[in-house]
Amino acid sequence: MDVLAGLLDGPRARGAFLLRAIMDPPWSIRVEDRAPLTLVTVARGTAWALPERGEPRRMGPGDVAVMRGPDPYGFADDPATPPRAVIHPDGRSTTPDGAELCEAMDLGVRTWGDGPVGAPPGGTSRTESGGGRAGGETVLLIGTYRVGGEISRRLLGVLPALLVLPRDAWDSGLTALLEEEIARDRPGQEVFLDRLLDLLLIAALRAWFARPEAAAPAWYAAQGDPVVGRALRLLHDDPAHPWTVAGLAARAGVSRAALARRFTELVGEPPMGYLTGWRLALAADLLREPDSTLEAVARRVGYGSAFALSTAFKRVRGVSPQEYRGASATTG
Repeated sequence: MDVLAGLLDGPRARGAFLLRAIMDPPWSIRVEDRAPLTLVTVARGTAWALPERGEPRRMGPGDVAVMRGPDPYGFADDPATPPRAVIHPDGRSTTPDGAELCEAMDLGVRTWGDGPVGAPPGGTSRTESGGGRAGGETVLLIGTYRVGGEISRRLLGVLPALLVLPRDAWDSGLTALLEEEIARDRPGQEVFLDRLLDLLLIAALRAWFARPEAAAPAWYAAQGDPVVGRALRLLHDDPAHPWTVAGLAARAGVSRAALARRFTELVGEPPMGYLTGWRLALAADLLREPDSTLEAVARRVGYGSAFALSTAFKRVRGVSPQEYRGASATTG
């Protein structure tokens, strides 16, 4: 497992918020939902992505934006258009002065906005056909991860508040599939859309990290090094193994000193420090699973006992695993 795969192979969308927004100008939406991560692609028309800080970015058909929360952001037909709707953490939509908008802008299954929904193809029902053809000038497909697991927080820490990928940098058939499926109401549809959102996110992030402007984190570039890249894959493949620098160096085919020096130069921290961070990130994510015991989590991430995991967890994070689990349950 490479490092990016390890970061993405963690919590997956569970009941993600997915929406097709159909808008006619002038329009502007401000999002204040405090969600950790949102992906938006333009299915038709153009839109401006408006981060809370930084420059607006124009998007065309097929472009995708990834917004890292919890800061507010917006989308509009023009950066100068004042917000017409505000999206809140509970999914409510209101006017800027607080008046409810949900009923007025509800256009069907997972469909919202002020643009018309045309007659569905073939005369079938809106539910069977996916809610009808979107008739507005601009159509956005929106997928929001409501709760971030600890592994995704490691990834979020290396993403900008807003990244925009042009269509020619990542063109994917997944966007067409999302447009086809997002407004359908079939058995198992929510799980299907969750998995589709995961695939879209992975495809977008892989394309993003390959771009020169991405300013990829040190560990991403280090994967290409024949020595450090192998060491990183070993740590991610088996974090529960009782690794030492000497043992890792032997598997990588270099001396202990050479590995320690090169790993620190390329990754920015020593091998065992990196391993501790990865183990505790895994542990934090596993602690969100309600049936997991502290002893079982400790074994899965390479600690000999619940006490050893608790000691390391509190030393690095400042709270005990039990306190972390309780706080996660409250916020999650």
